[in-house]
Amino acid sequence: MEYLLFAMLGMVAGLAAGLLGIGGGLIMVPVLLMIFPTIGISGPHLVHIAIGTSLAAIVFASITSVYSHHHHGGVLWKVFARFAPGMALGAVLGSAVAHYLPGATLKVVFGVLEIGVAFQMAFGRQPPASRHLPGIVPLTGVSTTFGAIASIMGMGGGALTTPFFLYCNITARNAIATSASLALPTALFGAVGYIVTGWSAEGLPEPSAGYIYLPALAGIAVFSVLFAPLGAKLAQILPAQTLKRIFAFVLMGLGLQMILS
Repeated sequence: MEYLLFAMLGMVAGLAAGLLGIGGGLIMVPVLLMIFPTIGISGPHLVHIAIGTSLAAIVFASITSVYSHHHHGGVLWKVFARFAPGMALGAVLGSAVAHYLPGATLKVVFGVLEIGVAFQMAFGRQPPASRHLPGIVPLTGVSTTFGAIASIMGMGGGALTTPFFLYCNITARNAIATSASLALPTALFGAVGYIVTGWSAEGLPEPSAGYIYLPALAGIAVFSVLFAPLGAKLAQILPAQTLKRIFAFVLMGLGLQMILS
């Protein structure tokens, strides 16, 4: 039964990623926190396991995404090269910060950030593209901050980087493609951070690699990769803005559940 639940979560996360261009971490973490207790996984590291597993699953989904966006010529590799080191560094720092946060505190932080992302998605207006990418020092600060937030939330960071790129006068197609590609180093270094920080933690379920629960990773990763292309095809047919707002309200509900549960 648990493998079926993980497979279904992978399907939903893959569809959301392909349909809306938003990584599945915003869905995976709250839903994993609902699934884990039903299969006997609990304890003080529950939230850390959900976030670490989400990041590891995003690594596999991002490989397919990077190839697809590169094949269609959407990735701005020069921008990627300037942004990726900071995102990777921030992801490692975020995993270290999360390790020292109690699970209850981490849930509240996640819930507040998720609600903020949801409000921006539903009601936020993109500021006019009135500038270019900043210099290397401020850019490193921005990318490191984004990477840390993404790592703490178990996501690839596209919900943060895409609006920033649009603000910096990068076209929507290139902004989405480059953000999707940046999810790979962010999730990879974040997942490694959760493996290292959780390696000696006690009371983790078996089999695990640090804070990553391997059976959940396997089920989610396989089906998210399979269903992301279907979501991308549906995006050409369905009203994207309406779906985005519906998805935003779902995220608000999940964020509130994280805070109040």
